Amino acid sequence: MVHLVGSLRKELADSVSSCRVLVVGAGGIGCELLKNLVLTGFKNIEVIDLDTIDVSNLNRQFLFQKKHVGKSKAEVAKESVLQFCPSANITAYHDSIMNPDYNVEFFRKFVVVMNALDNRAARNHVNRMCLSADIPLIESGTAGYLGQVTVIKKGQTECYECQPKPTQKTFPGCTIRNTPSEPIHCIVWAKYLFNQLFGEEDADQEVSPDQADPEARWDSAEAAAKASASEQDGDIKRVSTKDWARSTGYDPVKLFNKLFKDDIRYLLTMDKLWKKRKAPMPLDWEELLQQASPSEAVSVSGLKDQQVFGVQGYAQMFSSSVKTLREDLQQKGDGAELVWDKDDPPAMDFVTAAANLRMHIFSMNMKSRFDVKSMAGNIIPAIATTNAIIAGLIVLEGLKILSGQMDKCRTIFLNKQPNPRKKLLVPCALDPPSANCYVCASRPEVTVRLNVHKTTVLSLQDKILKERFGMVAPDVQIEDGKGTILISSEEGETEANNNKVLSDFGIRNGSRLQSDDFLQDYTLQLNLLHSEELEKDVDFEVVGEVPEKGPAPEAEDGKSIANGNKDSAQPSTSSKVHVEEDDDDVLILDSDEEPSSSSAMNVSTEGSAQKRKLTDAETGESSAKRKRLDQPAASEQDDDDDIIALD
Repeated sequence: MVHLVGSLRKELADSVSSCRVLVVGAGGIGCELLKNLVLTGFKNIEVIDLDTIDVSNLNRQFLFQKKHVGKSKAEVAKESVLQFCPSANITAYHDSIMNPDYNVEFFRKFVVVMNALDNRAARNHVNRMCLSADIPLIESGTAGYLGQVTVIKKGQTECYECQPKPTQKTFPGCTIRNTPSEPIHCIVWAKYLFNQLFGEEDADQEVSPDQADPEARWDSAEAAAKASASEQDGDIKRVSTKDWARSTGYDPVKLFNKLFKDDIRYLLTMDKLWKKRKAPMPLDWEELLQQASPSEAVSVSGLKDQQVFGVQGYAQMFSSSVKTLREDLQQKGDGAELVWDKDDPPAMDFVTAAANLRMHIFSMNMKSRFDVKSMAGNIIPAIATTNAIIAGLIVLEGLKILSGQMDKCRTIFLNKQPNPRKKLLVPCALDPPSANCYVCASRPEVTVRLNVHKTTVLSLQDKILKERFGMVAPDVQIEDGKGTILISSEEGETEANNNKVLSDFGIRNGSRLQSDDFLQDYTLQLNLLHSEELEKDVDFEVVGEVPEKGPAPEAEDGKSIANGNKDSAQPSTSSKVHVEEDDDDVLILDSDEEPSSSSAMNVSTEGSAQKRKLTDAETGESSAKRKRLDQPAASEQDDDDDIIALD
């Protein structure tokens, strides 16, 4: 007879109560997961999260209350969960999992690691640490009503980085508000701004500088005293953005100076943010008026929507669009709100202008109205029930691992609606490791095309090794027979090399570099190909990588899916077969043979083929590995949607 402890076999219950597990992230999924773990009988849990609690978290992260706003998520989650099970031994870290203190030996303490993260960089890092420590990792993510859970085990399954993923399209709130580094950050900020000024205000969509940014760790009282913002028109009081705008009569000049001068000056007082970043440059309305003609365009070729204007042009566009939107709001009467629509010219002009002005402030190349429109899209909300379902599935996969049943672990997809077999949850067999993976292959190797006469050592380190290949502290040597050290992780050791170009070190077409990250216990071989024919604004290309597709055209019902929530993270491309009437409905047709997570993407019936976009654990987009094996017709290729995750 099987001896049960609660609902578990005694042997499994003993394993559950004695094993140590690590939970990375205490947000939307993390709160549900921690609760599930203690109620299942897990006693030894360690949880780590760098973030602090924001008001906007309270609608779904149920371990937190209003009194906890501003406090550490990990610490408060621990205290709240102990109320469910006071005998549990929970350790909380208010820190980044990428801190060198959490090395391979730290990860080896655990039987299993469970990810509940919201950004790709951290996911990549945890993936590598678990591979190095040879510890099972349970990865997860949600995107609105869609969700996914999968298991990663060295040598047995694909790792998180086995398949290429395109640029992240969802970002933490502090990135949007404080430290934008890509045009999409500024576009999301401009959409938030539209809602804060003219639409329905949402705590998730705050645009003012974020004092709670954990990276800044500054003294807000001291910074407020240092801020040189105007005491009149652009007063930076932490009041409702809409109330402040109304008090000015939606004066375009006052709005401009607050958003692009005073708020930026306020950001500059957060000194620690700018130690390793280029600081933003405030704009002043009066100074701009005295400069060049506002109608002058930087790019004058092509249609009007494809032109990129100068900063004066976008300042004038901002002013005129604010006046038009103010009139639209007045016509609707008191208490009215506008709804952002990318097909409404004044609304689109406002977002285009505000986004480009912010891009200029943060030293980015500005974008045309066409580009901004294609990137804007609609927002997927974070949904508490999706997080709860995914957290439950994480625990079920964890129980299989503790039972020694890795062969029974699955990738599980949560659908938006039941599929033809009336299933919301669809399991797929785990895929084996990719032989070409630049992370988990026996000898990781990549080929990168770049211009050795233009690419600096700092660009190689930050944009290629850290940003693209996810390294934390790389050491790079040239395979030139002398072992020349190009980059050292020891502070100051090779700093003099930073602004030199690669050719200064004899690097040319065919040169090989070896990059080691000792924290991740990871070595990557880079083969460099010199090219002077890279596209404009493209610094490098990874050879053999599937290029990202351009913006998806609008679906027939006028809906498209894009990002914009603080919890988001943080996408990958996939062909999408047209489904009649509703392009946003996504289905999986599963079979009795239980296909692998890759083959699940390509299932056809007699007269049709329907495919569900598999939610990438980070972003909600389908992974590149989910691509159809046969090339779809041109009309099918043009029918892609972007799905971007929030938790």
